[in-house]
Amino acid sequence: MQLLGSPASPFVRKVRVLLAETGHEDEVQMVGVVAAAIGPVDEALLAANPLGKLPTLLREDGPAIYDSRVICRYLDEKFGLDAYPTHSKYEMLTLEATADAIMDAGVAMVYERRLRPAEIVFEDYIEGQWRKIDRALDAVEARWMSHLSGPVDMSHIAMGCALGYLDFRHADRDWRTGRPTLAAWAEGFADRPSMVETAPEG
Repeated sequence: MQLLGSPASPFVRKVRVLLAETGHEDEVQMVGVVAAAIGPVDEALLAANPLGKLPTLLREDGPAIYDSRVICRYLDEKFGLDAYPTHSKYEMLTLEATADAIMDAGVAMVYERRLRPAEIVFEDYIEGQWRKIDRALDAVEARWMSHLSGPVDMSHIAMGCALGYLDFRHADRDWRTGRPTLAAWAEGFADRPSMVETAPEG
């Protein structure tokens, strides 16, 4: 199998961390592709995924699949990874969705500055995206730390990648202030070999 993606994408990182956590990283080849929101998109990616979005997984046993949640569920079932345990299933899926939404908002903030000329960057939109992140992080600090203190599942991986992306692209925002428990958890999770191996650069 081949994973089409970019090492800077937090959604691609989710898949890579899952594979590394479960010892299956050698069974999926990472293939770097260009997937600019404006501009060229890799032809191999478009052939597999008409949306031209990352990540996309090329399989031998069926058509390509895409969206990090779909890919992670597929790999979980294929390899028997137990990343989606049935205990507290919907709480876990909600926390994964919360982490993905944090990533979505963080990426949107980057694109707003990267893709628009400076004179028409919509600062209110950027701040609106950050308010989503801010509210989500407050909710995790207040309501989700007991789950994050348990055995690692897909929601832990997603949240670790979301917080890592905030450090990577939005370090100036200092998301840790007022969230000591989540900050301590993030520090510990970031030290896991799977996270160190997949840390984005640049």
